[in-house]
Amino acid sequence: MYEHDVVVVGAGGAGLRAAIAADEAGADVAIVSKLHPVRSHTGAAEGGINAALRDADSWEDHAYDTMKGSDYLGDAPAIETLCQNSPYEVIQLEHWGMAFSREDDGRVSQRPFGGLSFPRTTYAGAETGHHLLHTMYEQVVKRGIEVYDEWHVLDLAVTDEERPEDRRCHGVVGYDVASGEVSGFKARDGVILATGGPGQAFDHTTNAVSCTGDGQAMAYRAGVPLEDMEFIQFHPTTLPSTGVLISEGVRGEGGILYNAEGERFMFEHGYANNDGELASRDVVSRAELTEVNEGRGIEDEYVHLDMRHLGEERILDRLENILHLAEDFEGADGLEEPMPVKPGQHYAMGGIETDENGETCVGGLYAAGECACASVHGANRLGGNALPELIVFGKRAGYHAAGKEMEPAEIETGQRGEFERATVDSPVELGDPGSFGDAVADGGAVAAGGSADADSVIDRTVEQARQRIDELLHSDGIHHSEVRADVQETMTAKVNVFREEDGLKEALREIRQAREEYENVAVSDPSQTFNTDLLQTIETRNLLDLAEAITVGALARDEFRGAHWRAEHQERKDDEWLKHTLLSWNDGSPELWFRPVILEGEEKTYEPKTRSY
Repeated sequence: MYEHDVVVVGAGGAGLRAAIAADEAGADVAIVSKLHPVRSHTGAAEGGINAALRDADSWEDHAYDTMKGSDYLGDAPAIETLCQNSPYEVIQLEHWGMAFSREDDGRVSQRPFGGLSFPRTTYAGAETGHHLLHTMYEQVVKRGIEVYDEWHVLDLAVTDEERPEDRRCHGVVGYDVASGEVSGFKARDGVILATGGPGQAFDHTTNAVSCTGDGQAMAYRAGVPLEDMEFIQFHPTTLPSTGVLISEGVRGEGGILYNAEGERFMFEHGYANNDGELASRDVVSRAELTEVNEGRGIEDEYVHLDMRHLGEERILDRLENILHLAEDFEGADGLEEPMPVKPGQHYAMGGIETDENGETCVGGLYAAGECACASVHGANRLGGNALPELIVFGKRAGYHAAGKEMEPAEIETGQRGEFERATVDSPVELGDPGSFGDAVADGGAVAAGGSADADSVIDRTVEQARQRIDELLHSDGIHHSEVRADVQETMTAKVNVFREEDGLKEALREIRQAREEYENVAVSDPSQTFNTDLLQTIETRNLLDLAEAITVGALARDEFRGAHWRAEHQERKDDEWLKHTLLSWNDGSPELWFRPVILEGEEKTYEPKTRSY
């Protein structure tokens, strides 16, 4: 067993920042990651970091833009925390040596991004996430923080009290890819999940193959609620053949979207008469697909993004890697011709329910980054708000887990305070079919009646993981890839930008069938070391749980808000739906409930208004 004060699971932007903060607070901290840190998906974040750095800008304006972008489903305490702290975190990155792009006068460059009232997106060319990862990893190395890379975390070691709010997380169980060792990691003070989103639940996604929602699924099965999972962001500019992201920075610099008829459709068809291509991402994605569906798409699939008019010098200075992506994956020369683009799954606004300090309802368990939901993004994330979320809330989770005194959180977690129970009209039984054993224990908690001391909890969780691995290695059955491909196709076809009740119910039927097929899954590679087949089989179980959670939330929310479009409900229903959807894993099946949105901020209340761009 490995022992540390704080164990951080995941080594992307949130995980690295959390580890640095815990170290600053005096903790013995370790990072456990299935990837080497600089290979984390944060490196794919191209566009930039929103922060109010200029005299003409303010954190209050940033907060208003963020609340408006969320379609008034963000929680004001979390949004204001983000916007107040992001300038300090950007300055900290600069002091650590991050190579931001600069103006001629030496100031860091900022450019417009969708949904912003001021050009506050600070960037490093079109490779901001890449530079951020390297900058913070250098700090991790400098500080001597222990990194267990290529360790795949399988389970949380959580006690088994009846109420999740009474449970405690004592550590995690990991699988060493190189040796096949299964071992426990004891966290004396806290575990921080920073594992990214569930992008691989869809087959057309900007997300890396590593983005399988592991932390979300483990927390869910350990009793932590998942919040607002129905809100999935589809980025309007991805390459059709691969899902590779074309940065919003292209439109921020002045790139233009055209349909097959050569029309600048964002203006000419009235989708966003003021902001055009720089409307929020949900607006632009729906506009593109509407153009395709109405016969004005190119090859009935995509539209064109044109940046030729920006000139070679500006493109090479600020967007050079975009040229390489378009050429490598689509054979398009961005200096000479427009690039083909279409919406692709990009980001999950929902995730593990946390407060503004990163704490969940389970004691000793924290989450930060895309895997978490402090309710900053609500129904739609603004471009440039993901990276500040990583560094602001990663830092706060690290401090809190290490015992640094923090101001009390305003956001409640778990079934405490004001909430209402609900049901969803599902056509099938939800949850797992039953062969995974006790639902909580399957997520890492101890069996009822056992000792709850930390070492015993971890030891039993390790043994459960070993038994599961042994079963997978020595069983006959179907390959996980068949199950995964079916679910990915279902999600892209039926839980996409445009959603209909019949399609969502059919998706639940197909996910249920996939769950039943997964009961007979087996690993074809019997080896103990470097067994990626084994790990992908385990990841597929995580994707099944999250695909169902996303679809249940989408079926339950019968309104049109932000990224969630419903054919049967073409209006935002503030009287009924200014509330978060939450799913708790209870005895092997999801339990649905709601919590009111917090619109009261530090000095103002954010009154819901009609969004217009």
